[in-house]
Amino acid sequence: MAGETVITIMGNLVDDPELRFTPAGHAVAKFRIASTPRTFDKSTNEWRDGDSLFLTVTAWRKLGENIAETLKRGDRATVVGALKQRSYEDREGIKRTVYEIEAEDVAASLSRATAIVTKATGQTGQRSPQQPAQGFQAPAANPWDTGQQQTRGYSDEPPF
Repeated sequence: MAGETVITIMGNLVDDPELRFTPAGHAVAKFRIASTPRTFDKSTNEWRDGDSLFLTVTAWRKLGENIAETLKRGDRATVVGALKQRSYEDREGIKRTVYEIEAEDVAASLSRATAIVTKATGQTGQRSPQQPAQGFQAPAANPWDTGQQQTRGYSDEPPF
């Protein structure tokens, strides 16, 4: 993404991600996201929504596949990617310009939802929640245990 305009947008998916494959077999997911600014109007003592910004997002390869498996219409997400401008002529011959994001990363918002994160593998794309991620080592039973006997449930010594 060197030399490109990088943008971060938080918003809600307007439609379900659509997953397609190129003739070469590369996955690409496409969806739209809407971001609506919200400001507090002190004179009326209430929140007001501004004009929504709608952008089309494309995500390639494994990122696109993971998005299609994870997100759906209405989900809140954060998208980081390159802002692209594309011009074309419509059916009536009018020149149009659209702005799109080619995603580098997409994250589900956890402000109003929960998620179980699983590391995607090259083979199946998923692992069971009970199976630890590759390279993960379980911590010791008590990483703060110094081996000293504590009295009355605490110690004056720091655990390091």
